[in-house]
Amino acid sequence: MRNADFARALAHALHRPALLPVPGFVLRLALGQLAEEVLLGGQRVLPKKAAETGYQFLYPNLQEALNQIVG
Repeated sequence: MRNADFARALAHALHRPALLPVPGFVLRLALGQLAEEVLLGGQRVLPKKAAETGYQFLYPNLQEALNQIVG
């Protein structure tokens, strides 16, 4: 999931608007290397092993999980 999609899902769960995105260079200026490591970097992670072993997630999609956490 892209960060923009996560932000929209979180805003929806909080019943708040998803405001304008902050440009990466602004975050780099404000936070330096921390911005790259925590906010701007990314990884593609798939639950392949969990699926192979038959694990079933309690909330199969992000919106359901966020609604339960903050709703």
